[in-house]
Parts: sequence; C-alpha cells; structure tokens
Amino acid sequence: MRNMNDILRQAQVMQNKIAKLQQDLGEHSYEATSGGGMVKAEVSGKQELRKITIDPKALEGGDVEMLQDLILAAVNEAGRIARETMDREMSNISGGIKLPGLF
Repeated sequence: MRNMNDILRQAQVMQNKIAKLQQDLGEHSYEATSGGGMVKAEVSGKQELRKITIDPKALEGGDVEMLQDLILAAVNEAGRIARETMDREMSNISGGIKLPGLF
C-alpha cells in the first residue's frame, strides 16, 4: 500500500507543478513579427491576442490583402511560440510523458 501512496503523492506534486506552470506561462507575453517587422503581434501564454502593432508604412501601398496576410502570419507565429514554450515546459515537468488533457 505504501507504494501506491507514494505514486499518488508524486502525481499530486506533478499536478501542482503543472497548475503553477500553466498560470505562470499564461501571464507571459509572446511576440512575433512579419513583413520585416511591419506587423507585430503579442499573445499571452493562453494564446489570447493581446496587441497588434502595425507600422504606418504597411498602409502606404494600400494592399489590404497583403496587410491581412501579414497580420495572420504574425498572430499565428506568436501563437506557435506560446504553444511550443508551454509544450517544452510541460515536457520538462512530466519527464517527456504526454499527459492527455493537460497540453
């Protein structure tokens, strides 16, 4: 029975570490740019868009479709960075074991 109690205790410790990590990373910001820095996107660790910055030079050509593509590229890249950071940190805590429903 002692072995089972040790396993349950270790699982609780890991669960607490994961919850703390999710909270900490959720508060961080992750940035990415596109178009040579003409568009910058900032997302949270929860992958919520926080800020978009558009250089006025991006508007000079009047190419709306290009601007839309630049915005999408920056937002998607910032989200990818946030996801990869979360995955990497979770993997460190779990010893590389993928835990369904956590990340």
